[in-house]
Parts: sequence; structure tokens; C-alpha cells
Amino acid sequence: MSGVLAGFAVVGAVILAGYIAARLRIGGPETVKALTQTAFFITNPALLFTILAQADLTAVLSAYLPIALFTAIFAALLYVVISRVWFRRPAAETAIGAMAGSYVNANNIGIPIAVYALGNATAVAPVLLVQLLLLTPVYLTILDLSSGRKPSVKNVLTQPFRNPMIIASFLGLAVSWSGRKVPELVWEPLQLLGGAAVPLVLLAFGMSLRGSRPLRASEGRTEVIVATLIKVFVMPATAYVLSRFLFQLDNELVFGAVVMSALPAAQNVFLLAGRYNRGITVARDVILLSSALSVPALILIAWLLT
Repeated sequence: MSGVLAGFAVVGAVILAGYIAARLRIGGPETVKALTQTAFFITNPALLFTILAQADLTAVLSAYLPIALFTAIFAALLYVVISRVWFRRPAAETAIGAMAGSYVNANNIGIPIAVYALGNATAVAPVLLVQLLLLTPVYLTILDLSSGRKPSVKNVLTQPFRNPMIIASFLGLAVSWSGRKVPELVWEPLQLLGGAAVPLVLLAFGMSLRGSRPLRASEGRTEVIVATLIKVFVMPATAYVLSRFLFQLDNELVFGAVVMSALPAAQNVFLLAGRYNRGITVARDVILLSSALSVPALILIAWLLT
């Protein structure tokens, strides 16, 4: 328990440093963008590759993959049902709300949380694979159809494989399963780059929190509250029930599955909302609220499960 809380404290301290830097105008939106782009294209893929290349993934992937998939589907369907009964919205807005309530920030927040709270980033890979390979193409297809665009089958099928973290994950899996060692001249630079992933994304996230004021607009307030509650409370509870009672995992794997499901909503939701100009307020506010609530939620989970 103390080790987990210490991990959260380390993560929180770096986020706070980023927030203070933004308040002091050391880093602004351009800095956040530069840090995020660097992490997305360089340091996070390097970290995922080095983690997965030396990990025994058979048991972990077999457990985490279906749990991540079932949990996300249940959360999304729950939002859709509540939306149909309570606040009817067009398909695109419903898709953005469902995505906000079920799509976790596995790359930006999940990697540092996994590294410091779980000991390694192995648990992140199955979540990324499920979201980027299976869920994102579905949401993109719905948004394309709702916006009047004709979705390209080629773009939908190849979109996940244009993501550097997915590419790095697959390469790491291939190395792990092959049993081969990466040459030192390649391995050492990758480890050095991967070591920069956690501080980069935490600083960028802390900087992005400056000036955040969710629920300012009355538009979409109900959807924001529903999606946030599903994201922060329903998803972790679902993951716990599945991992503990259906898959009967040991305590360590149960903790990892619940922690991954308790991560805040992914910033990719806001990017998609902005790209299609649908549900932008809902996406933004769910990300901000779930990010704020995920800290006490993760601490509570650590206290209950460790």
C-alpha cells in the first residue's frame, strides 16, 4: 500500500511541477503540444518496445485483453442506453459521449501510473491494443457516417497500424515471442529514450491543467456528468467483477486491471470531437473532470486492493 501511494505521490509531484511551470508561463500551449508530440512519436513507443520485448506476456495478455474489451464495451453501451432513455442526442454526439465514458488515457497517464504504481508498463499494452485496434475504427466509422462522409475501408482498417505506439507494441511482442535479444547498440538508445517518456507526459499533462474549468457551459452538462460517473466509477467496478469473479485472477492482476480501467478519459476523445466538430464540450469536460477524480479514485482502489 505504501509503495503504491508513493508511486501516486511521485506522479502527482511531476504533474504539479508542470502546472506550476504553466502558471509561471514557463510553458504554454505550444510547449504542451511539443512535449505531447515528442512523447507520442518517440519516447512512449521506445518505452513500450523495451517493456514488452523483455516481458513474459502470455498470462498477462490472455487476462487483460478480454477484460479491457468487455469493460469498455459495457461502459459504452451503458452510456448509449442512458442517452436513449434520458437525453436523446444524434449518433455522433452519442458516440463521443460513449467514447469519453469508456476510452481510457492509457498512453499519456496509463504509462506513468503503470510504471510507478504497478512496477512496469506491461498492463498498458493490452488496453492500447483493444482501444486502437478494435474500438477506434468503430467510433471513426460512426462519426464518418454521421458527418456525411463516406468512410474508407482502407483508412479504417489501417488507421491503428499508423499509430507509433501500436507499431512499437507489436515489435516488442515479436521480439518477446521470438526469444531473440536486441543488439546493445540499438537497445541502449531505446532505453534512454523510453526513460524520458514518463516525465514528458506528466509535465505536459500538468501544464494542460492551467485554466481548466469544466461544466462552465450548460450545454451537455447532463451528458458530461453521466459519462464521467461511468468512467470513474462504473468502469473500475466492472473490471473488478470481471477480473475477480469471471476470470478469477490473482490479486496483483486484479489490481492492474482495475487501475487501468480507473484511468481518466483519453485526450484522443477531444481530438476526434474537434476533428468532426461534434460533442466538443462533452469531450473536454469529461476529460477534465475524470482527470481530477481519477486521483482520489486510484488512491481508494490502492487502499482497498493492496
